[in-house]
Amino acid sequence: MYNNVYKIYSRKGETQLLKQSIIKRGNEISDYLIKIRRDLHRTPELAMEEFVTKKKIKKYLDEIGIDYIEFEHHRGIMAYIYKKNAKTTIGIRGDIDALPIQEVKESEYKSQNDGVMHACGHDAHTTMLIGACRLLYEIKDELNVNIKFFFEPAEEEGGGAKFFIQDGLMENPKVEYMFGAHVQGYLEVGTIESKYGTLNASADSIWIDVKGKRGHGAYPQNGIDALVAAAQIITSLQSIISRNLAPHEMGVLTLGKIQGGDAGNVICDEVKIDGTLRTLDKKQKEFMIQRATEIIENTAAAYRCKAKLTVEKDGYNPLKNDRELIDIVKNNAEEFLGKGSFIFKENPSMGGEDFSFFVENCKGAFFHLGCGNKEKKITSLIHTEDFDIDERCLSIGAIMHVLNVLSFN
Repeated sequence: MYNNVYKIYSRKGETQLLKQSIIKRGNEISDYLIKIRRDLHRTPELAMEEFVTKKKIKKYLDEIGIDYIEFEHHRGIMAYIYKKNAKTTIGIRGDIDALPIQEVKESEYKSQNDGVMHACGHDAHTTMLIGACRLLYEIKDELNVNIKFFFEPAEEEGGGAKFFIQDGLMENPKVEYMFGAHVQGYLEVGTIESKYGTLNASADSIWIDVKGKRGHGAYPQNGIDALVAAAQIITSLQSIISRNLAPHEMGVLTLGKIQGGDAGNVICDEVKIDGTLRTLDKKQKEFMIQRATEIIENTAAAYRCKAKLTVEKDGYNPLKNDRELIDIVKNNAEEFLGKGSFIFKENPSMGGEDFSFFVENCKGAFFHLGCGNKEKKITSLIHTEDFDIDERCLSIGAIMHVLNVLSFN
């Protein structure tokens, strides 16, 4: 009995020493990580076009010496460390694609690809994951767990996480726990944010088709105006949030694009409307779709038109964090960065996050990593043309990934 207790405390002591050495080593490779991030930032690529990015990732993994699998039907890569007697497998995710945004901030690492930019920090996420690969590979002989490192393509469009799941990479060995992080400019570098339960809403694209009858604008009685019907549909749909959801419930229905009509003197016969639906649970999502369908079809009928709602089949589901894993992230953050460095987010984000596909297959924790610095005027939010990061967040992110893994060692 006493021998078993000694072994437990001995392992805990060894893990703490290992964590301390990782923090030291992670800070030592800060310049290495900055160099990688700037290299990736110069050559951003859109979803499913990450050819140069993939080539660069492979180069860095080859330099580390870690094993990896690459794919032809998408640009993803999975690096891995497998241990013969490991009983637990942990996954870490970093996304690699960029956005169709023109970068305006001048720097020596400014995007060289016109109209494309790492405006969501995926260059930072990729760098942190490469850093985690290096740090964990250096101590591979001390590890008692398997690790899968997912370099995910097409996060911004299509949900690249699904590719890894469809390829069976969450199995053999089965990933039991999954960690992921996202930089946020509204958080100061050195702070980490997350919450128990739902962190991100579901995200579903929607399309509305309204059909009427073309006619001469001077003789409106001979046509059926789809444009008028569409206008009433757009106005009426706003009542779902204000009149069909309880005040404490959160939901978003945004219609951001409308197309219709051929000329100012022609009665419009067809209108197409594109939008997005965001909800926090499946029941609320089903209710909002049902209510929207009723409003769309009945409003169109009132104007002698026909209309149809189409909802994306494979939209992002809500991202739900596991409570115990968030406690691990919190404890590691406070041991590493100090008390108060972990912030509990009060409300879920209505933004979508395809990390949700991973956590439908295992327990997971997703957290936000501060990359802002008010003194250096690095405060822009993600998806903006002047987004940048305080590069100290790179070593923090890499170290946090490793500390989370070592919590299971």
